[in-house]
Amino acid sequence: MGRGGEDCTSGGRRPPYPPGGREVRAWGVATLPPSDDTIVAIASAAGLGAIGVVRVSGPDAFSVADAVFEPKRGAAPSTRPAGRVVYGAVVAAGALVDEGLLLTFRAPRSYTGQDVVELQTHGGAAVLRATLDACLAQGARLAGPGEFTLRAYLAGRLDLVQAESVMDVVEAQTDAARRNAAFGLSGALGKSLGEVQSDLLDAYAAIQANFDYPDEGVPEHELGAPLARAAASLRAMLATAEAGRLSKQGARLALLGLPNAGKSSLLNALLGYERSLVSATPGTTRDYLEAPLSLGGVPLVAIDTAGIRTAGDHIEASGVELARRIGAQADLRLLLLDGSAAITDADHELLASVDRERTIVVVTKQDAGCAWQLEAVAPGQEGRPPLRVSARTGAGLAELKAAIVTELVGAAQGAEVWIGNERHVAALTAALAATERAAQQSELGGHDLAALDLQEALQALGAVTGRESVTDETLASIFARFCVGK
Repeated sequence: MGRGGEDCTSGGRRPPYPPGGREVRAWGVATLPPSDDTIVAIASAAGLGAIGVVRVSGPDAFSVADAVFEPKRGAAPSTRPAGRVVYGAVVAAGALVDEGLLLTFRAPRSYTGQDVVELQTHGGAAVLRATLDACLAQGARLAGPGEFTLRAYLAGRLDLVQAESVMDVVEAQTDAARRNAAFGLSGALGKSLGEVQSDLLDAYAAIQANFDYPDEGVPEHELGAPLARAAASLRAMLATAEAGRLSKQGARLALLGLPNAGKSSLLNALLGYERSLVSATPGTTRDYLEAPLSLGGVPLVAIDTAGIRTAGDHIEASGVELARRIGAQADLRLLLLDGSAAITDADHELLASVDRERTIVVVTKQDAGCAWQLEAVAPGQEGRPPLRVSARTGAGLAELKAAIVTELVGAAQGAEVWIGNERHVAALTAALAATERAAQQSELGGHDLAALDLQEALQALGAVTGRESVTDETLASIFARFCVGK
């Protein structure tokens, strides 16, 4: 439905636009739900809680509230001004469900842009289910995943970046992930993308002017400079993509080494508590052990593996093989060498067998003295010398944690925001490639081809924010990962 309740598909007319500027398409088969009916869902987390929330949005939201909520004093909810908190009781078929509060929001000044009411009761599952059932009995439809936020987007209350950031806030496990989500939710990321879009539009306008006045040419400051700025901004954003992915999905940190190299002790030191069994007897760890850890805004799973050596039995051999496989699949490896004993051929063989690209060499047990110099393993480290640590005293732990963060986050350190959404990464990658092609074509005088590339870049950017046409299938895929009630 468009403005004023018009059917967007009637008479073959072009669908109207909402305040946010996005073209609204009619609901197709198995794509997006209708947005002109009244929906309801439990909006609080599953399980026991002090407070539970049932949210209702749509044209009949206040009629539903009148039927299921009885104020202790005053008029019915539908006759009250917006922005009121009303104390009363939730009822179903004339029976008391629970005492609670009713919050009222009038269109268009609500999260969804529609009339919205929220029923706040005690957080028990039975109470919330009874409240939900009472609203359903009054004609409300059970909301699907993310349907409230979808309506906010369709009403122009949020752009698509902000809408996707809503779920990122809900799912954030670290402060960095929360910060990135909040940056997107605030509209700041959309603003940054808008600046890139402005540069691309300036370049496109310069090319169009050249078509009209070919004898005057295109000044560098009107074409080359904005293209260079746009490309630099896109590269800076994409440089944070791996850190953004890890901040959302987490990373696997494998501790590898010979038996008794100090893997379990180092794991406990990194965690700050005793998680792994420590013994002076080599081969104590035959299986692997995982523990959660957060460093530099990246959630990690630290994995203590079996000591790598020639196995004495098939059980130990399985543990050694598993350790090697875990190391190969890890996002980052800590390769531990015992610094208190002479370096051995087995140490050198282990060093040679591990890819140094995603490996930090750690020399352990520094409190017991240094039996050999770091230069013995420094060659091939490409500027990353081994780090000396002591799990017992804590010496070198801060430097090791900093090195882990640097290896994982890399160029994203100090960046205002990390781009962690896979859809955004794909779109920005396409926009950068098209921008770079446009720059190359413009240098060669191929302004007509450059104009086509700029159109492609602008379309890719618009797909991130939703300013360009976004298919119902894409929207359905985005909001399907949301929780019900958000």
